[in-house]
Amino acid sequence: MSKAVLPTIVVTQFLCTSLWFAGNAVMPDLIQAMGVAPQFLAQATSAVQLGFVLGTLVFALLALSDRFAATKVYLGSAIVAAACNLGLLFTIIDPETIFVLRFGTGFFLAGIYPVGMKIAADHFKENLGAVLGWLVGALVLGTAFPHLVKSLTHALPWQWVFASTSALAILGGLLMFLFVKPNQPTAMPTSLKFTAFLDGFRLPAFRSAAFGYFGHMWELYTFWAFVPWILQAWNQFTGQQLNVPLYSFIVIAIGFPACVISGQLSVKFGAKMVASFALASSGVCCLISPLFLQQSSSILFLGFLFFWSMMVIADSPLFSSLVAKNAPIQSRGSALTIVNCIGFTITIISLFTIQQLSVLVAPRFLYLVLAIGPVLGLIGLHQKQQP
Repeated sequence: MSKAVLPTIVVTQFLCTSLWFAGNAVMPDLIQAMGVAPQFLAQATSAVQLGFVLGTLVFALLALSDRFAATKVYLGSAIVAAACNLGLLFTIIDPETIFVLRFGTGFFLAGIYPVGMKIAADHFKENLGAVLGWLVGALVLGTAFPHLVKSLTHALPWQWVFASTSALAILGGLLMFLFVKPNQPTAMPTSLKFTAFLDGFRLPAFRSAAFGYFGHMWELYTFWAFVPWILQAWNQFTGQQLNVPLYSFIVIAIGFPACVISGQLSVKFGAKMVASFALASSGVCCLISPLFLQQSSSILFLGFLFFWSMMVIADSPLFSSLVAKNAPIQSRGSALTIVNCIGFTITIISLFTIQQLSVLVAPRFLYLVLAIGPVLGLIGLHQKQQP
């Protein structure tokens, strides 16, 4: 196996997943242009998540990454997702158009993120937690990257964010197709088994890992989506002027080293133990967030956000590793995809919960409800593994 395989997969994941939060990075501009309420942030984010959910369901039902060369599925998905992202440059900007195009981007991200994990799992049988630490870290950087683009191009039209992330995604798809050896597809059956993706849930270890992941997902994407809102609310409360796009990038991107470190720690201490520590820590951050989100000291405020951001994502590669290791070999791609499908469905519920509470609850108390995820995730992860 070429030593360049892992770096290539990591780079392609970073480039392609930069599509994910492209809309969030320019949402203040879009909200101002359309004259809609700030709550549209949650709706636009949910459009991507909803598209991803439906996409993962379709990809899982058709077992595309198991029945065809996964690198081809990856490239095709990157091209179409980039086209949907780029579509906002050539259409009338209104809430309906944004929702449809962001939905389309999310749908084809289902052929990128979980398929990338499947490709990595096929190539690296040993120390999968450490490998996925780099892979999920690439997702974190990709998620944060549009905020950096927005910060660097603040004097330019918002269209630059969509144009640059679309170009990077196409480049990422090409790199995966050209430089990573594809898997050998499973022989085509005479008829599709539409329930193959559920086989993993019959296995206790798979169920345990999946339930822990679901609790983790309740918190993760809602936290990421609301990072700019948290920073803006702090600016308004203190009268200070932190650079919201720049610090949004830094807060989210700091999850990259957290993923790499947790992956390495999992080799020594085990994925389940390290994931449990991270999940418990992020749950504690949810509970103590009212003490820090209106802290007048920028050092304490940002330090808390940095720590929370590290803990909220550090367990993600470990859950992916546990799910991949315990999934049936013949349907691993579909099992990973359906777990992603359920997990991202949970993120939609979480996003809308926070959106509804935002008009009823003071900002500092808003994120207490996110603690529900880590608590239930820990219970699921440590349930007795009875068949």
